[in-house]
Amino acid sequence: MSQSSLTMQVIGHIRSDFSTKFGIPRQSGLVDALRARVVFTPPYRNPDALRGLEDFSHLWLIWQFSQAVRDTWSPTVRPPRLGGNERMGVFATRSPFRPNPIGLSCVRLVEIRREPELGPVIVVAGADLMDGTPILDIKPYVPYADAHPEAACGFAPDGGKVLTVACPPELLAAVPPEKREALLGVLARDPRPSYQHDPDRIYGMAFAGLEVRFSVDGDTLTVRSLSPAICT
Repeated sequence: MSQSSLTMQVIGHIRSDFSTKFGIPRQSGLVDALRARVVFTPPYRNPDALRGLEDFSHLWLIWQFSQAVRDTWSPTVRPPRLGGNERMGVFATRSPFRPNPIGLSCVRLVEIRREPELGPVIVVAGADLMDGTPILDIKPYVPYADAHPEAACGFAPDGGKVLTVACPPELLAAVPPEKREALLGVLARDPRPSYQHDPDRIYGMAFAGLEVRFSVDGDTLTVRSLSPAICT
């Protein structure tokens, strides 16, 4: 019996330092210093559902591209890795604009803890998700089946260029100490769209309640200012 649609349950939401899409690493695991929490919705705040999960080092998060939900879809998309000019088949990319806006991220399990008002909370490292992203499912990562180091990577053979980050100490001091390494790691991965290369342009991204403004010239990213983000 064929089924043209189905209903999925949101089991929780991610809580991360990214209030907007700009600046989020393009793949999970690129910035291990990033920390995020999986907070379960009330029907799924059952510690029994996590029994045994602490024995795994990494997890798969299955989630919804909640900012990319559309009524239509296109068989081709323009991957930023190719400069945004060349079209590839949607199933050959990890574009958020898909027939079903589902994302898949491999993250490192840091800890599972109980919080008085939230119940069991999963703390993960290396998540590439915006704050509030709906989580659809969680599965343990098993290296004997999930790891394929010999796999071909098509038009994305590596993690992209890593920049040198220049951030004046007086600016970095505005960042909470426990988030500094994560911010520098995110900036080193070049948050800009890959087709933008203007060395005079000032970019801005929100991170951990801060507005981070920076420019990029060649292989060096320079932080120009750090200030409290303006909530809209």
